[in-house]
Amino acid sequence: MEKEIKNTTPIAPDVYQPMGLNDEEYSKIVEMLGRHPTYTEVGMFAVMWSEHCGYKYSRPILKYFKKYKEAIEGEGLENAGIIDIGDGLGICMKMESHNHPSAVEPFQGAATGVGGILRDIFTMGARPIANLNSLRFGNLDDAHNRYLFEHVVEGISHYGNCVGVPTIAGEVYFDDSYSGNPLLNAMAIGILKTDEVATAGANGVGNPVMIVGSATGKDGIHGATFASVELGPDSESKRPNVQMGDPFQEKLLIEATLEALKTGYITGIQDMGAAGITCSTTEMSAKGNTGMSVNIRKTPLREADLTPYEIMLSESQERMLAVVEKGHEDEVAAVFKKWGLQAVVIGEVTADEIVRIYDNDELVACVKGKDLADNAPTYYLDTKEPDYISKVQNYDLSKLPEPNDYNKVFLKLIGDISIASKEWVYDQYDHMVQTNTTILPGSDCAMLRVRETTKGIAVTTDCNSRYVYLNPYKGAKIAVAEAARNISCSGATPMGVTDCLNFGNPEKPEAFWQFEQAVKGLAEECEAFNSPVVSGNVSFYNETPEGTIYPTPTIGMMGLLDDVDKRMTSEFKAKGDKIALISGVSKDANDYDALDGSEYIKAEFDLAVGNTPHYDTKEELNVQACIRELIDKRLIKSAHDLSEGGLAIALAECCINGKLGATFNIDTERPVSNTLFNEAQSRILISYDDRNVGEIKNICNKYSIDFISDGQVSSDEKVSISVNNKAVIDADLNEITDLYKNTIGKIMKY
Repeated sequence: MEKEIKNTTPIAPDVYQPMGLNDEEYSKIVEMLGRHPTYTEVGMFAVMWSEHCGYKYSRPILKYFKKYKEAIEGEGLENAGIIDIGDGLGICMKMESHNHPSAVEPFQGAATGVGGILRDIFTMGARPIANLNSLRFGNLDDAHNRYLFEHVVEGISHYGNCVGVPTIAGEVYFDDSYSGNPLLNAMAIGILKTDEVATAGANGVGNPVMIVGSATGKDGIHGATFASVELGPDSESKRPNVQMGDPFQEKLLIEATLEALKTGYITGIQDMGAAGITCSTTEMSAKGNTGMSVNIRKTPLREADLTPYEIMLSESQERMLAVVEKGHEDEVAAVFKKWGLQAVVIGEVTADEIVRIYDNDELVACVKGKDLADNAPTYYLDTKEPDYISKVQNYDLSKLPEPNDYNKVFLKLIGDISIASKEWVYDQYDHMVQTNTTILPGSDCAMLRVRETTKGIAVTTDCNSRYVYLNPYKGAKIAVAEAARNISCSGATPMGVTDCLNFGNPEKPEAFWQFEQAVKGLAEECEAFNSPVVSGNVSFYNETPEGTIYPTPTIGMMGLLDDVDKRMTSEFKAKGDKIALISGVSKDANDYDALDGSEYIKAEFDLAVGNTPHYDTKEELNVQACIRELIDKRLIKSAHDLSEGGLAIALAECCINGKLGATFNIDTERPVSNTLFNEAQSRILISYDDRNVGEIKNICNKYSIDFISDGQVSSDEKVSISVNNKAVIDADLNEITDLYKNTIGKIMKY
């Protein structure tokens, strides 16, 4: 068979430009190949050089993350990151977006987002043990937003429940900026032995290349390109770009892959996600410093008339590419066939670092793997601080009037769809399958026991995107801090981060400025918490003709608790327990009483203004070290961080989840609205037996933490808050429970 392609003709701009390539990039392809590309090749370059696959805009900025920089300058990135938790075990974690698919086909967009992230986990040799997610939608007053919300949740539920992996944690926010462009950020974690990590490199010249799992169809062609453009009036026509998922097939693929890896005969394996066979063949070759010779006509197909271009770019789900030790392909194939899956040898590893794609005897693509996988052009785009920044940060909040009725404001907030319980969502998820879940959805984070050890794994997803909108650098820092605070409130120590960076069009200087500032903030804060970013995803072009989403750098964080029996939850436990607010915030902090970016300002005045609430890294580290010690010494009964809605909402949530009332008084010279609803960080509400108060105070003093204690858990079904001993909130527990737990369900009419 031919080993080179000759006598190609130029590809017209009206062919390659809609694929996402510009004229300069096409010229670079011609220079690399020494000729014009074939139609199949230009499609391969288009998807691999898209932002979604090639990170051509984000890669220079992602080098702020030390672990990521080491990976791209060293051995290269794997399918997911791993955190060593001791005892020869590691936690494998990854988060990715499926935003655009969910905007045009919400059920399948969400379902395949879950399926894709799970494959990133088990291709590492890890057994998936949990799903998480972070969701953003426009206001539910709009029927289309309700449609997207309902079917995204349904898609997550369908895939996760059927595949047998629990969905244990997540978050849901609502804002008009996400109307028509919802965010679906899917996260998965798995567990493996650290000496059994599978690699994605194509190793061993002459080793057979095998495609396993489902057959290849026409779904998802140019899905990566679709993810690298703004949504517009024609987006509904992009439904064919959305893949179709089969969770039952994925369950079989999980078991078959893990069993096949244990044979020791698989030398490299990769999921076929974005860009399908193109991505797996070129990236595996590049990582292994090898090449491949592949006959794609041997690929199991759903339709016989698929062209080489369609086969190479299809993103059909539940497929993997594996390199198998020569002479053992039958043993590996037998494992997959035992599970009812196809396993077909379609080629072999070669020594010359060139990926050759044949359609039977015809050579249709002949490219260096590294040219597609590693040598995508990168651009450091222009940045410009958006004009709105100065306006919102300098807004004079003192002009806003104090409410006439704080109780009324409190009830409004407790029923706000971004604050209200997300039970309507997580009740649709199976969070107990595999029977490892020890902290259920609804607390500050979720937790899983690690079987055959005493350890617990705490996990959460977090990002207040309004803060990031107001101040991308500081808002991103707070996203890391709040995720870590949620982990610490369970008793666990933060250990690692995966992220999903959702932003607008990077070719607009204002959007790229937001992105760079946010990444700087994330990088600094992850270093401060000794929780490196080990994996992640960038999602640009989250815009519609109506506007851009809030910049949303979602944090997925994992923490470790050595003794899972010491885990802590947020709800009050017993009548008579004392309540205290522990605060790492310095009393002389000028903006301690600020309401910047708060849910109160948004709900009461429909404003997103300010310069983010008070935050200081040292204060945050101190309060988290303090709460972990209090939990480790079993001195407290509950811990709940203050976030959206401030003190008033945190107290109410502890009461609602514990089905107990409470009273709390705070003495202050600050305005009442600031006292009740400000969202200054580094604060945690605790409950405790009064016999432990002395030791609790000593530990707080050790970390320079304020201890403000004038509250008590009660059984009178009231939530009462006083400021300077004057009652300002007195709410019926049953009423606020109904508002908190049923608001979203009533809107969705369930």
